[in-house]
Amino acid sequence: MSDDSPKTTPETFLRELVAQLDLETLELNLFRGRSRDLGGRSVFGGQVIGQAIVAATRTIEGRMPHSLHAYFLLPGDMNAPIVYEVDRIRDGGSFSARRVQAIQHGRPILSMIASFQVPEDGLEHQVTMPEVPPPESLRSTAELIPQWIAEAGEVHPRILASLKRAEVLEFRPVYPWSPLKPNVTEPRQAIWFRIGQNLPDAPILHRCLLAYASDFNLIGTALRPHGKSWYSPDMVVASLDHALWFHRDLRVDDWLLYSMDSPTSQGARGMTRGQVFDRRGRLVASVAQEGLLRLTDKKA
Repeated sequence: MSDDSPKTTPETFLRELVAQLDLETLELNLFRGRSRDLGGRSVFGGQVIGQAIVAATRTIEGRMPHSLHAYFLLPGDMNAPIVYEVDRIRDGGSFSARRVQAIQHGRPILSMIASFQVPEDGLEHQVTMPEVPPPESLRSTAELIPQWIAEAGEVHPRILASLKRAEVLEFRPVYPWSPLKPNVTEPRQAIWFRIGQNLPDAPILHRCLLAYASDFNLIGTALRPHGKSWYSPDMVVASLDHALWFHRDLRVDDWLLYSMDSPTSQGARGMTRGQVFDRRGRLVASVAQEGLLRLTDKKA
């Protein structure tokens, strides 16, 4: 595995992430990818979804992914490669469907179905982007983290390492909220994000990177009204599934607004939704996710 120390720069991280998405072909419909430690206990879900989309696109020409529905079945092992098996379910006149299984140690850790479409013109409408301050007027998460650490007092070394780890994405929250001292607030948030380096004009790369980014921050929205975060010692938090719809072409090397809300939580599960807008106000993607929000007896 690559060096995951906090000294790793965003530029190095981006090169490694793009290399991660360039899967190795093992056989017809069979591909292999590697993982990166982001400070969690298992492989980051957004990485597996991004790689699964790449695997599916390797079996299709002239069509772009417009939707995917994925289930996280087992935690991924960061020290083992992931094998992606693609099932070519259907190739129609306009749409193609692919089923992708991500496999480690002989067992599926993710199962995904993705749909692809030939480019077409049609009727258009969309909701209006929320009115929020521009990203240039907001502090980045990297700038906020030292303040959050100072306010929290003693922080577990594993959490500190995770917070200080270099990240390829730049996040600028509209309503900053410390995951180390989470206060009770409404179940919604808005975050500007981008990759702060120029990327090639490769639409599929931008969609795969958006899939990667869409798993950040989303399930945390369901924790906000309970004064909990993914770092709370009495919480077990994990993504259970992930649905993503691509509406329009996009670029992740320009600012995108991720507007999220959580309409409900119950039965140790939280439901979250997200809409992704570009700076022009175009709705480029929609996201939905249910996550495990399990209270434990463990206290700080």
